Amino acid sequence: MNKALIFIFSIFILQFFSCDDDAFETVNSTGDLQFSKDTIFLDTVFSNISSSTRTLKIYNKSSNNITIPSINLGRGNNSYYRLNIDGIDGKSFENIDILSKDSVFVFIEATIDYNNVPNPIYTDSIVFDSGDNSQNVKLVTLVQDAYFLFPQKDAQGIKEKIVLGEDGEGNEIAIDGFYLEDNTTWTNEKPYVVYGFVGVPENKTLTIEKGARIHFHKNSGLLVDKDATLKVNGELGEEVVFEGDRLEPDFSEIPGQWTAIWLRAGSKNHEINNAIIKNNAIGILMDSVGSLTEPTLKLNNIQIYNTSNFGLLGRTANIKGENLVIANNGMASLACTIGGTYNFTHLILANFWRSGIRDYPALLVNNYLKYNDNGTEKILSRDLNAANFTNCIIDGSQNFEFILDKSTEALFNYNFKNNLLKFNDVDNKFKDNPLYDFADINYYQDNILNGESNFKDIKNNQYIIGEESEAINKADKNAASQVPFDLLGVNRINKPDIGAYQHIIFEEE
Repeated sequence: MNKALIFIFSIFILQFFSCDDDAFETVNSTGDLQFSKDTIFLDTVFSNISSSTRTLKIYNKSSNNITIPSINLGRGNNSYYRLNIDGIDGKSFENIDILSKDSVFVFIEATIDYNNVPNPIYTDSIVFDSGDNSQNVKLVTLVQDAYFLFPQKDAQGIKEKIVLGEDGEGNEIAIDGFYLEDNTTWTNEKPYVVYGFVGVPENKTLTIEKGARIHFHKNSGLLVDKDATLKVNGELGEEVVFEGDRLEPDFSEIPGQWTAIWLRAGSKNHEINNAIIKNNAIGILMDSVGSLTEPTLKLNNIQIYNTSNFGLLGRTANIKGENLVIANNGMASLACTIGGTYNFTHLILANFWRSGIRDYPALLVNNYLKYNDNGTEKILSRDLNAANFTNCIIDGSQNFEFILDKSTEALFNYNFKNNLLKFNDVDNKFKDNPLYDFADINYYQDNILNGESNFKDIKNNQYIIGEESEAINKADKNAASQVPFDLLGVNRINKPDIGAYQHIIFEEE
């Protein structure tokens, strides 16, 4: 009986391996491969920065297991493209098997030296087999030249750093970065790509011309030091753009790709005109008053989108802003904190953050800072000389989109005039709080509570208002006359709308 079982089992094993051998018998491909795409477009890349990875799928739809004798890049080993097939990197491959009715993935990347290509549109192909059976898939990439700015290393290999100060124990606080050496102008000749923080040193000015594009790598940013100045001279249609260095469409609206534009305490005379700031942690951080009489930071025609923390954060700052849109922010869109002076006209704060829980309103105003001193919580209060909002839309996905947070130990001056405000106190939480007495004309004049903004497309950061908006023709005309053109250059004097845009009629899709 045991011998019979052994015999049967042996026959089964032989049959199994015989079937397995048959399963992996292959024939050479005959030029009838099918592909998921006939052309692979890799997104625009900067010179010598690796592209994103693109995927090609090769299908064997025949009834036979096949072998592709060769897969090569058309430019051979000189190609700036590289492939990965079955986990193996290379530019040429031999004898790639595909089972019947199965497929294989090819992963494609590129790192291209702009100086070594005669045409910024760089092309190649993946060639499958040869001779009469040859097939190919085209590869196309646009490569841009750029100015690359990054910390240098000394003879010992130590990278440059910007020293921010010392901690409570006397240890140096520093970040990877470097200072510009003199007064500097960035032009629109070609993009700038920044690694680490680029610093504007004391008593120097960085001027950025219209149409310039500034791209920041991860953990990078722009820092302007004490007594230094930033001047951004964008124009309508030739805005200066600050964003990350990943150019792929998948990264076009991703928050937190770089750190911030940081205007440090004691820096002065900043002006930013016609600029788009997007996809960082904090759009602009403005520290300290600098001047009690004149704004330390003037903002005109500015768009700030997709910040993982604050859009615009002022800390005891003096900021004047006209025609601003700040939207899609992980914390507050605008935070006017630890006192200061803030004057905004024709501002849109539209915080419909969709990437997680948001604990802050679109607008936060306070006049103090809580901090820990050797285990004891302390409060530093500073005067809020002014927080004036005129002809503004403050809206978002929460019931309360502005919060006034007052310390009685310092001044707290504020005023809201001709605004559309989202403040839906359904539970009467703030009923007896005098900060939100909207009938008190000393602080509130002609505002619209919980009105319809009618933004065009919040998912795509399009905050122009439509004909159903309650903001139409409700702006204060005297204030509007001081800002006679909207963010798109449309004259608003005769019938001014609240917000940064005059309304339009949306086209039906």
